[in-house]
Amino acid sequence: MSASRDFYLPTENRLLTALSETEYQRLVPNLEQVNLEVKQVLYQANKPITHVYFPHQAIVSLVCTQKNGSMVEAGMVGNDGMVGLSVIWGSNTTNTTALVQIAGTSLMMKTELLQAEFKCSPELQNLLLRYTHRLFAQVTQTLACNSFHTIEQRLARCLLFIAAGIQLDTFSLTQEYIAKMLGCRRSGITEAAARLSQAGIISYKRGVINILNHQKLQQTSCGCYSMIRDEF
Repeated sequence: MSASRDFYLPTENRLLTALSETEYQRLVPNLEQVNLEVKQVLYQANKPITHVYFPHQAIVSLVCTQKNGSMVEAGMVGNDGMVGLSVIWGSNTTNTTALVQIAGTSLMMKTELLQAEFKCSPELQNLLLRYTHRLFAQVTQTLACNSFHTIEQRLARCLLFIAAGIQLDTFSLTQEYIAKMLGCRRSGITEAAARLSQAGIISYKRGVINILNHQKLQQTSCGCYSMIRDEF
C-alpha cells in the first residue's frame, strides 16, 4: 500500500536522508516499509528485478553463484545504499542474487516507479550515480581482497562492514553463512573467529557476534576496509 502524500515516512537509510526534504517527499507515496528475513532472496540473478530496497538495519549480500551451487559475496548493501541498482542503468536484470544476510526493516519501491523518478529528478540521479561509483569500488576491492588476503583479514573486513551498515556492534551471523559469503571453508572461519575472540576483539556465542574493540578489529583487517570506507 502506498503512503499518503501528507504522511512523513521515517527512514534510517542514509541515501534517502541525503535527499532534500522536497525530493524525499516526492518518493514517499511510492515507498513501503517491509521486514527482510535472513536468507530471503530479494531478486535472483538474470531474473527481472521487480522492486528496489533501501535497507534500515538490514544487510543484503550481492552474491555470485557458480554452476556447482557455491556462492561468493561480490558486494554488501546496508543502510548506506540501495539494492537493485542496475535498474537505473536501463537493465532490470543483473548477474548477482540479492540475499538478506542480516534481518531488519527496509523501504521498498517498485522498479518502474523508481525509474520514472530517476528520469525526472536531477538530484536523485546525482545521488544514485555517485552511489554507483562507490558500490563499484566496493565490488572491485572485495574481489582483490578475496584473492590476496588471509581469512582472518577478510573476516575482520566483513564484520566491520556489517557493523557500519546497520550501525550496531551486535548481530546474528552463522559461521557457515560467513564461509559461503567469503568463499572459504567453515573450518577456516571457525579458526579465525576463535583467534579474534581470544584477542578480545570480538565475542561469538550461539551465532551472535559482538564487536568489542573496533580499533583492533580494523588493525586486523586488511587495508581494503579503510579504502572502501573512505570511498563511502
